[in-house]
Formats: sequence, structure tokens, C-alpha cells
Amino acid sequence: MRLGFSYSGEGMALPPDTRVMPFDAEAIAEASRLILAGQPVAMPTETVYGLAADATSAVAVAHIYTAKGRPSFNPLIVHVPDFGAAERIGNFDERARALAIEHWPGPLTLVVPLRDGAGIASLVTAGLATVALRVPAHPAMQALLKACARPLAAPSANASGLISPTRASHVLASLGGRIPLVVDGGATQRGIESTIVAATGGPLRLLRRGPIEINDLAIEQPAGIEAPGQLASHYAPSKPLRLDATEARDGETLIGYGPVAGDLSLSGTGDPVEAAAKLFDLLHRADAMPKPKIAIAPILGNGIAAAIRDRLKRAAAPRPSTAPDSSS
Repeated sequence: MRLGFSYSGEGMALPPDTRVMPFDAEAIAEASRLILAGQPVAMPTETVYGLAADATSAVAVAHIYTAKGRPSFNPLIVHVPDFGAAERIGNFDERARALAIEHWPGPLTLVVPLRDGAGIASLVTAGLATVALRVPAHPAMQALLKACARPLAAPSANASGLISPTRASHVLASLGGRIPLVVDGGATQRGIESTIVAATGGPLRLLRRGPIEINDLAIEQPAGIEAPGQLASHYAPSKPLRLDATEARDGETLIGYGPVAGDLSLSGTGDPVEAAAKLFDLLHRADAMPKPKIAIAPILGNGIAAAIRDRLKRAAAPRPSTAPDSSS
């Protein structure tokens, strides 16, 4: 049922269209139903509350970006119930396997090469050939993973740019009215996001400090920002990309949107959620087509449409002669 107050006893009034349920079997069943219907659900983990959605569905993941108002399509962490499930998605070398065995379940995220045919939506990886994986320790997230039997993409459950949430009331303060359900598991134990280590060839790299300290001389912290999405030319196709095109020029594959039909279309109806879900797949398809150039129609609007424009601007930017490692 819908309630007018939070379960965490902090006196915060709930929006009429966001439901809060205390963590129990009924809450997990409802959360699983929503996840399988393509909706995002706020869940407690041992680090912070996460906004979980089906990582195999690009449309479901697009709803995460819509709810958060996320300004850029950065890779998302994929949560799985155990190491076996992680191995079906990513390729683990000996060092990554050792870290996983030592620290999972727990607040460690490992960035590893994505397996062919893993079934993870390209919007989750932001079109990269790597995937960020974590096995959470919190019983609520573990119960949801087992109930819906899907890997779950789950960034922090807050509006983009705001403080990460450690209580259900924090989630409501920024996402109330934008998501259907918050499962209230009380205050999170760790309170900061997971440690992130990349194991993608060469030395292990510490991409984000977190609750787990990795005391190993083989791990090198980058001198500058290496997180995916930071580089101006990130996610670029191999062919030149022209933005805001209303028709194709000679030698161009046109990706349409709304009234601009194109050879491929992000959304014939101009739906930005559908466009976000198809963005990276269509860039890959256009890159593989015989024409030597790509053009893409204007993507008008705010919110997720602005995020699409941001990503396309990066994709169209000239590449530096020596590009940093894009796998991080």
C-alpha cells in the first residue's frame, strides 16, 4: 500500500506516486515484479542505496538515467549474486579472480573485459568492451538478485550531482515522484561507494578509493582522471560523425530521430528514452556499414535528450594522436 510517511522514522512525507516498503519478502517480491517490468527500484546495499534495473534491458537502464537526470551516459556497475554469475559476464584474469575470491561479497567493483554474448545492454557499459561487476553483501540486494534472476545495473539512488543516499529518506529527497518503489533497509553500513579496480590488461589500476584498501604494489592509482566518460573524444566510432543532420550527404549513413527518418532511427516518435536505449547499438551498426561517414539527426529537449547530445558531442570530437586507455 502507499503510505504518507517513511518507514525510517524520520518524518518525511512521501510523494503520492513513490511507494516505500520495509525490507521483507513482500518488498522483494514487489521489487522483483517492477524490475521484470522494466522499472528501476531503489535498494539498500552495504555501501549506499542503489537504483537498480535489469542490466539486460537497454530500455530499463534508460529509465535509470531518466530518474537520476544523469548528465552523461557513464558506465554503470552491474550487480550479480555470486562469482559464478560474474564469470558468465566478464573475463577474469588470475589477479582479478584472486581479488574477487578475497573480497566478494563486499564493496569491491572489478572492471574486466566483457564476454561476447554476455547479454548486458550496451547502455550499461556505455559502448565499451569492459564491464564493472560487483557481488553485494547486503541481504536485500542479494534477495532481489535471486528473486528476479537478472544482473542489475545500480548506480547510487540519487539525482545526479547530489549527495549519495545512505537512508531511504535520502532517496526520497531527490528521487521522490520519479521512481515507483524504495525498499527501506535502514541506514547503510559502509556509507561510501565501492572501491573500483580495473583488471583489463597490464597493471591493476585503482580507479576509485572506497571501503576496501588494496595493499598491493602491483596496483597503480592513475595520476589523472581515467574513469570512462571523462575524455572529450570517448566512445567515438571509427568514422567521422556529423551532428544535427537533417539529411544525409554523400558517403554518410544517417541515424534518424523523430521526423528525420534516416537509414537507421533512434526513435521514429522522438522518444528520448527509446533513443537512449538504442544509441550505442546504432552507433556500432553505422560504424560497421559500408559508407565512410556517419551523420545523426538533432536530438532536441532536456533531461535524457541532453545526455544523448552530451554523449554524441564526445563521440564527434577529434581524437588525440595518443588516446589514453579507454577501458577504465
